[in-house]
Amino acid sequence: MESRLAQFAALNQKDKATAYQSLLAEVLAQEDQSNLHAEIHTLVDNAVNQESVGLVISRGILSELVKALSEGKVRNTEQRKRIVEDTLSIVQPRIVSYEEQVNSLRFQLADILEEEEQWSDAARVLTGISLDSGQRSLPDAEKLRVYVRIVRLLLEDEDSVEAERYYNRAALLAHSTTERETLLQFKLCQARISDYSRKFLEAASRYHELSWVAEIDEEERKHMLSAAMTCAILAPAGPNRSRVLAALCRDERTAELPSFNILLKMFHDRILRPNEIKEFEGTLKPHQLAKISISSNDRLASAVADDDQANDATISTRKGPATVLDRAVMEHNLLASSKIYNNITFRGLGALLDLTPGAAETMARRMIEQRRLKGSIDQVEKLISFDVLGEEDDAQGKAGGLGDVEQVEEDTGAPFTKRWDMQIRLTAANVSRFATRPYTSIPNCEFQVETIVQHLTEKGLVSFGAVQA
Repeated sequence: MESRLAQFAALNQKDKATAYQSLLAEVLAQEDQSNLHAEIHTLVDNAVNQESVGLVISRGILSELVKALSEGKVRNTEQRKRIVEDTLSIVQPRIVSYEEQVNSLRFQLADILEEEEQWSDAARVLTGISLDSGQRSLPDAEKLRVYVRIVRLLLEDEDSVEAERYYNRAALLAHSTTERETLLQFKLCQARISDYSRKFLEAASRYHELSWVAEIDEEERKHMLSAAMTCAILAPAGPNRSRVLAALCRDERTAELPSFNILLKMFHDRILRPNEIKEFEGTLKPHQLAKISISSNDRLASAVADDDQANDATISTRKGPATVLDRAVMEHNLLASSKIYNNITFRGLGALLDLTPGAAETMARRMIEQRRLKGSIDQVEKLISFDVLGEEDDAQGKAGGLGDVEQVEEDTGAPFTKRWDMQIRLTAANVSRFATRPYTSIPNCEFQVETIVQHLTEKGLVSFGAVQA
């Protein structure tokens, strides 16, 4: 090999290009490839680093080598991997002159590493590809494919921080392609990033949307539906989560999945017990079981206790949720208790949530501040009063001197449907109340009633027949 390369030095540039390409083809065509790595190393090193070999010739040799590797002329995968890595290390000092060939080699090396499930190593190889400079700038659609692939590989190793950096780059280019496969992969990365960032409501909605896409394999769609259910269960309790839970419960496919019972209990605002979530906990990924810290202010508020409570063994000593799952379950149980009780003491709520009375009050206060719970707190009486049942009582049809009206309420299990029904009953009750009071006691009542009747008549919603004596 070395003697033949020495002979090439005396040839002119045209003959030298032909000689190098013939030698490369001869090396790749031999039956015994046991020494192939060493021979190609010598050939590439000579072509790249010898000053007598022009840049056009060395680029041609590298292009032929890249083509041969992509066509599988090196049969052993491990040897092909060594050749690619060795060629990249030889070319590295002069990478500016061989950007196109280096990019192709990096794509091939990433393919090999991905097959070996070395996700982070494959992502690192792809990040070294020059996308924005050099001899040939890649189009935006190709850049998007590379970024999405990097994000997907990093998420396989649960490196969500680094993955989010490249996801943000991909998001800027998402408009540049109409290729269905790339867009679906981008949306899946979007859902997984939201999942890892603990934006569980967003993740649940995106997973559920993807679970309906027919182009995705059925098994993958089932996995996405399961991920949507998990994220919905872990999401912060409140009206937004109720909408997501309702959408999932209406999906008949969820009944076949293991988490359906917990999902249904959350949808119906039923209190969850520790033994019920134990099995569900085993299905969670590490980031969904991440520890959460308690702020110094919350810790101080949770530690405040009366002297008679300080030595009470029946009061829990927990000052807050320990994990993401703990917080989701406690917030749900707090919201569920508001459907059961008109009011509850700090101590009683603490016993229900397995928290100190101060920690229970802190959690309720935060949910009320965020408008995820309707109620008020009396810190003097150490009492939390819930507003949900009070609103239902106001709409029971007790106005207008009619007394208590027995009503049969359909249990739809949907909080927003109940709220809509409640508004209708409240409006009807107010109309009944006005109808039984004299006009003189209601400012501008006659004018308002006349206006409403005229509007309904114009819409054709009411009609008046002749009155017979």
